Amino acid sequence: MPHSKIHLYLMPGMAANPSIFDGIKLPPETFVLHRLEWFVPDKGMYLVDYAKKMVAQIQHKNPVLLGVSFGGLLVQEMAHLIKVKKTIVVSAVKHQHELPKKMLFAKYTKAHKLLPTGLVNNVELLARYAFGERATKRLDLYETYLSVRDKRYIDWAIDNIVNWTPPAPITNLVHIHGDKDAVFPIEKIKDCITIKNGTHTMIIHRARWFNEHLPAIILEEGSSI
Repeated sequence: MPHSKIHLYLMPGMAANPSIFDGIKLPPETFVLHRLEWFVPDKGMYLVDYAKKMVAQIQHKNPVLLGVSFGGLLVQEMAHLIKVKKTIVVSAVKHQHELPKKMLFAKYTKAHKLLPTGLVNNVELLARYAFGERATKRLDLYETYLSVRDKRYIDWAIDNIVNWTPPAPITNLVHIHGDKDAVFPIEKIKDCITIKNGTHTMIIHRARWFNEHLPAIILEEGSSI
């Protein structure tokens, strides 16, 4: 009986399109890559309901889910709705205690409601929201990646990050994080595979690391970070 291939579904970060995964190349004899895309949520939509709609796009049994940043939060929600082989979160958080102080502050003060998200067509501002302040140095590059610029989506995404209450712990969860992440500082992150000099955008700039290590991470049975 031929060995069945592993289907890996990729979820980009906030406001980003699937082109952030252009550098990810895994052995085609073993892995099939599928790219998921953000859609504008219905008004007042809960993250779990958004996850239910996203899960409807999963066409294979027992897939691997990989999510970057806000996409990492979403795939954790999705992993509670379907059976998955493994969930991998990159440049994200697993618990609200891993959020930086400024986001926890926003949760209790609602300060994030005052952000000028109506200016989302300002790429510099959007890059700061999605990738951290350092991202503004490479605006031409990020203009390509940050294509989801609907105000309702941006408001919804920021609110869901700040107020995220994670679901129950997930089995076979692997967390990969850079020690130079400006959005979710490594100091608050527990139990992860750490990439030295990895930034919040390392899925783009350190694609070679992921190509070298993801196959073993995915195939390792029972690994849980």
